[in-house]
Amino acid sequence: MRRFLDRLYRACGWIAAAFIAAICLLVSAQVLLNSIDRVSTLLTGSAIGLTIPSYADITGFFLAGASFFALAFTLNEGGHIRVSLVVHQVPPRFRRAFEIWAALAGGAAALYFTWYSSVLCYQSYLYGDVSSGMVAVPLWLPQSVMPLGLGVLSIALLDALVTLLKGALPAYAHPAQAIDTDEGALARSVLDGE
Repeated sequence: MRRFLDRLYRACGWIAAAFIAAICLLVSAQVLLNSIDRVSTLLTGSAIGLTIPSYADITGFFLAGASFFALAFTLNEGGHIRVSLVVHQVPPRFRRAFEIWAALAGGAAALYFTWYSSVLCYQSYLYGDVSSGMVAVPLWLPQSVMPLGLGVLSIALLDALVTLLKGALPAYAHPAQAIDTDEGALARSVLDGE
């Protein structure tokens, strides 16, 4: 199961990276077309009018895809901002309970948002909502990345909760990943209950 979950998180990270690469390609192509138009205006006095229809909308959809698919991967890699100042103020013997509470609360919030983003996506599908750009994209398509990404984040947070309940460190708090001595000490203290 561990290998499956790690592969799932990694796959989501690769999907997020692919969305970022697609944004770069799309914007670069539009900049090239704008440059050709500019040269045409200088040479002939009029622009050709080259454009990628709805490229701004599409890059926005890709950005949403990258953001939501990156959530679980970033959590698993320890890249999310954690409020260490709060954790350091918790007495050492309660840090483990605090981490369990944080994973439980985060997992519950992620499940809540997964459910409601799924409802939003389904309603967009039922009502036939489309984007308002030059290319009418059915909104359920770009909206579907929200419940997918949040669903995997929910799994990652519940995975962290189960790992903490078993007495181990979740991947995001692993001392080997924590470069700063404060974070490494915190991760070890969570397990030891220091």
